[in-house]
Amino acid sequence: MPNFPIVDTHLHIWDPSMIRYSWLDGIDVLNRPYLLSDYNAHTEGVDIEAMVFVQCEADPPSYEREAAWVAANAETDPRLKGMVAWAPLEKGAAVAADLERLKQHKILRGIRRIIQFEPDLDFCLRPDFIEGVATLRQFDLSFDICIDHRHMANVITFAGKADTVPMILDHIGKPAIKDGALEPWRSQMFELAQMDHVICKLSGVATEADHSDWTAEQLRPFIDTVLEAFGFDRVAFGGDWPVAVQAIAYPRWVEIVDDVLKGESEQNQRKVWRDNANRFYRLGL
Repeated sequence: MPNFPIVDTHLHIWDPSMIRYSWLDGIDVLNRPYLLSDYNAHTEGVDIEAMVFVQCEADPPSYEREAAWVAANAETDPRLKGMVAWAPLEKGAAVAADLERLKQHKILRGIRRIIQFEPDLDFCLRPDFIEGVATLRQFDLSFDICIDHRHMANVITFAGKADTVPMILDHIGKPAIKDGALEPWRSQMFELAQMDHVICKLSGVATEADHSDWTAEQLRPFIDTVLEAFGFDRVAFGGDWPVAVQAIAYPRWVEIVDDVLKGESEQNQRKVWRDNANRFYRLGL
């Protein structure tokens, strides 16, 4: 385990009895409340200094209710210092009204409008969507990119068209780890990393492997690729709890990342575990 407190850039909490999440249907292990008290139990033994909540794909039009509920939770746990909410960025510049309402929450740091679930692989290249993402700059907000490996080529183009907005790639772009397919994802990661406004979130990795039959050695080439492509200044740790519980316990994921970083300078380790997250999400630590 790291010998200093860490920042978790990817925390989900939800209560399906309060807000509907249709995607949870049929996933028994996830389709129940996951609250901060549960997070504390699941992360026992890990020293967590701060967390960033990331939207959980609540059914429209509940995204503002979700943001308000999370902001209220932050009042009970000061470690919850950042929030990445949902907003309809496909509205183009008209999304400014939605962003203005969301900005009432002081912990708002960014927006995630998931690209992965769109049946049209060209969704992220639509002019209105790009205009909506570009509008985030007016509100000092970042953008979380959530895709899988099928979208990487288009996302490289997309990121180049919205280069005034700080971006972070969630879950290392969800490569096909279960199939052991490094390419073309690996080459595309190096291409994406050429853009200085994009950093990478080291999260959700085991979830892309076979949930019941994976090894740390299987994950290692994908983690190494992230560090090689983006470097220690542009990679940030994320737990992706509770989605990740389908494949891995939180302390085990921390151990795997810790093993990868062993032998690196403490400065580089702190960048991945804490400092890059603090800078990107402006947590004020």
